[in-house]
Amino acid sequence: MSNSSFPNEFLLLPFADARELQLLHFGLFLAIYLAALLGNGLILTAVACDHHLHTPMYFFLLNLALLDLGSISTTVPKAMANSLWDTRAISYSGCATQVFFLLLMLRAEYSLLTVMAYDHYLAICKPLHYGTLMDSRACVIMVAVAWGSGFLNTVLHTVNTFSLSLCQGNVLDKFFCDIPQILKLSCSDSHLEEFGLLVVSVCLAFGCFIFILFSYVHIIRVVLRMPSEQGQHKAFSICLPHLAVVSIFSCTGMFAYLKPPSISSPSLGLVVTVLYSVVPPAVNPLIYSMRNKELKDALKKLTQSAVLQQQ
Repeated sequence: MSNSSFPNEFLLLPFADARELQLLHFGLFLAIYLAALLGNGLILTAVACDHHLHTPMYFFLLNLALLDLGSISTTVPKAMANSLWDTRAISYSGCATQVFFLLLMLRAEYSLLTVMAYDHYLAICKPLHYGTLMDSRACVIMVAVAWGSGFLNTVLHTVNTFSLSLCQGNVLDKFFCDIPQILKLSCSDSHLEEFGLLVVSVCLAFGCFIFILFSYVHIIRVVLRMPSEQGQHKAFSICLPHLAVVSIFSCTGMFAYLKPPSISSPSLGLVVTVLYSVVPPAVNPLIYSMRNKELKDALKKLTQSAVLQQQ
């Protein structure tokens, strides 16, 4: 196999050609990235430091914050550097690393969102059995399965993708490395294997989506039968943030990869890509903290403690 089958670098999609617009994109991405670091960092610190939050729901939220930090840190810093230094290049090894970690975070996050739906289902529909079914051991196993399944899936995809022979250039139509974009550059028949893996992954993701959907059908039925408005309000305050995060994650991802070619355009593709890969990690902490009194109280205590220490 010739050396040209494996390019030394890939060229990513630039945000703009004008220098002023490049710097504007750098500033915008920097603000989003700092917001994601701050929001998810506060959740991690609050859950770790406040013993009142040492429950299954917040243990899963802590892992979600870790995954959000990992996913946005995989793509945004490189995009900011390219905008700042007016370049499009990413090395072959850098591209493989980016694909591996981004896919790992996204796969594990969707599995974790499925686990969180199951946790909410047990808490609301099976409250008498919740303590038995969701003990610390069960929580650790579920999170380990979410991370482990994501890791196994990612290894298979990454190894298979970057073993392909590439002969259609080295230009990718996204601002980060993405498997479907790399497959477009392939001239090898073995890309059918990767296509098969993608189909399996889509089927698994669809299975998770159906599980989440049926969980919330049962949850809504139980909540509507509750005689107490206070109980209904508490149940909705637990479920609505999770449902909002799942909706944003699923809808933007499906639109990005399943939109018909007739409505495809470079500008629309860029906006959709930003919506599903950059925005969710930044807004998820805000969504979870808006209606969560326990989390807001923990963050308030954390802030007051930091202020007192500075004084």
